[in-house]
Amino acid sequence: MQEHTAESLVHGAVKLYSLPDIYFQLKEKIEDPSHSARDLGKVIAKDPALSARLLKVVNSAFFGFPARIDNIPRAITVVGVDDLHSLALATSVVDTFTDIPGDLVDMTDFWLRSVSCAVIARLLAKKAALLHHESLFVAGMLHDLGTLILYDRLPEQSRQILQSANNDRRLASALEREMLGFTAADVSGALLKSWGLPELLSEPVACQLHPEQAETYHLEAQLLHLAAWLSNFASESLSSEQILKEMPVPQIAVERFDALAIEQVLAAAEEDFAEIFEMFVPHQFAS
Repeated sequence: MQEHTAESLVHGAVKLYSLPDIYFQLKEKIEDPSHSARDLGKVIAKDPALSARLLKVVNSAFFGFPARIDNIPRAITVVGVDDLHSLALATSVVDTFTDIPGDLVDMTDFWLRSVSCAVIARLLAKKAALLHHESLFVAGMLHDLGTLILYDRLPEQSRQILQSANNDRRLASALEREMLGFTAADVSGALLKSWGLPELLSEPVACQLHPEQAETYHLEAQLLHLAAWLSNFASESLSSEQILKEMPVPQIAVERFDALAIEQVLAAAEEDFAEIFEMFVPHQFAS
């Protein structure tokens, strides 16, 4: 009999791995139809570190918002409520996972891959002419959080899976399915649902291994699938043709991007990565 499900693991970990109160205060205020930019600014101002990081993010060349933004109400006006909310989530979530067994995961390496996936996902979304680029960025940041919960809640099974996969994350999902009955992606999707995040984030993350299973956000799941796969190769000296050839199952998303487009995305991601990593990842992980 299977001892655990993705949902039961998340249920047991949800108190340990909860988003900061400021995020939910912001969410509650956004859901109030009478809210103003000033109201939201007052909530974010309660966390000076979050305010500073958000202003740094929205003024970065990567996000490319017009003109200099020097306060949160102005950021809300220029960036939009939904995108600023997404970016607040991305800047908050890294601080949530700090006590993961160090013998199973190098947290700096974990966040390197996550930020790489986020940057690539946003660039792919822009090329695909999706309106919600920032949501794809956040989905990339959050796509592998289920792995951390597996490491924390099922350390011995996770160790066996890593050993069997020879520490190759590209092989781990099939072994997770075989040994546990579910994957880290399933856990990631369940976690995002438990946090009450929008389906625009939770469905692509849950369906990242099998985008065809997404009912509403099919293209987003495909793009996240591609971004996650490309992020595995970000530090390897492979051509875009070789990377596409390595894809285990061709997805519609790949058909939208030929080798030249993939090469352009990876080049842009490499150029922007260091700045984004420094902005989103705390120094204890980045150093």
